[in-house]
Amino acid sequence: MKKLILLILGAFLLQVSPQLYAERIKDLTSIQGIRKNQLVGYGLVVGLNGTGDGTAFTTQSLKSMIKKFGVTLPAGTTVNAKNSAAVIIHADLPAFAKPGQMIDITVSSMGDSKSLRGGSLLMSPLKGADGKTYAMAQGNLIVGGLAADGADGSKITINVPSVGRIPDGATVERAVMSPFARIGPIVFNLHEPDFTTVDRMVKAINNAIGPGTAISVDAATVKVRSPRDLTQKVSFVSMLENILIEPAEVAARVIVNSRTGTVVISRKVRVTPAAVSHGNLTVTITEDADVSQPGPLAQAGTTATVPQTNIQVTEENQRMFVFKPGVSLNDIVRAVNDVGAGPSDLVAILEALKSAGALKAQLIVI
Repeated sequence: MKKLILLILGAFLLQVSPQLYAERIKDLTSIQGIRKNQLVGYGLVVGLNGTGDGTAFTTQSLKSMIKKFGVTLPAGTTVNAKNSAAVIIHADLPAFAKPGQMIDITVSSMGDSKSLRGGSLLMSPLKGADGKTYAMAQGNLIVGGLAADGADGSKITINVPSVGRIPDGATVERAVMSPFARIGPIVFNLHEPDFTTVDRMVKAINNAIGPGTAISVDAATVKVRSPRDLTQKVSFVSMLENILIEPAEVAARVIVNSRTGTVVISRKVRVTPAAVSHGNLTVTITEDADVSQPGPLAQAGTTATVPQTNIQVTEENQRMFVFKPGVSLNDIVRAVNDVGAGPSDLVAILEALKSAGALKAQLIVI
């Protein structure tokens, strides 16, 4: 009985093992035309505890706002705007967003306001790239930063107090027309273009739906024939998104962050035969003062200070190591660690190997 269970378990693992590294189409692609849209707007934050700004555009905005409520200020009247701040609002309008739905917004000070903590954003329109209003923003800000000043000029700032968020702070007023409802093929675009992945995706769709359903356009695009009926089209896309495919491995790459010394090496990196010697040369220069005096029987002479310079050169005892043909990632890291090289030394070694033509990978410095 125990052997039978093991055989069944082994057969099951053999069946699911190809799918252990597979990914859904929805995780590898996006549908052409279905995307978010950026919105931006200008507004006023009020109710600040003296941390607002006193810029001219904030004062002008306050005057224009209260004038709309029937309050006319005498000519030459100065408005104290220290409890108010002019802000820029930005948000992302998701695909298929409909009027009445809520979206999150980010509010950023555009003047010299010290903090937006405790402020409230007044009703502000959010516009798209075409200049049309797509949402209206208003609400109380959530600010993660904090700023405090002392009478002696000392101050403390935690995080960024001049930027805040308002969850569900804007109401969608206009929907963006989506090309999804149009009659025509569904176009999938890969996040990472790759000919092998596109070929596997086309074969997986044709095997699941039928021959000729999907065709490849280039290394990033796959066209799929879809039903004309919109309800069937939604179900069809849902089925396509959950088809599993095994994406191709990316090209061999070595990513180097020159600022932090971080090095990431992909699995397919290989090195041809090469000998590497890496060591640090340290030069130490010291200055000592020596006193020179005339001899005891000398008729003339004076005591003088003579500088003595000592130069010492020290070289670390780093051994040379040899890369054999086709060494892997583990061999590279182990060889570098054996000679005590740090991240910056590893970067220098990789750059030298690339210049010598021994590193079979893309060396990308960010």
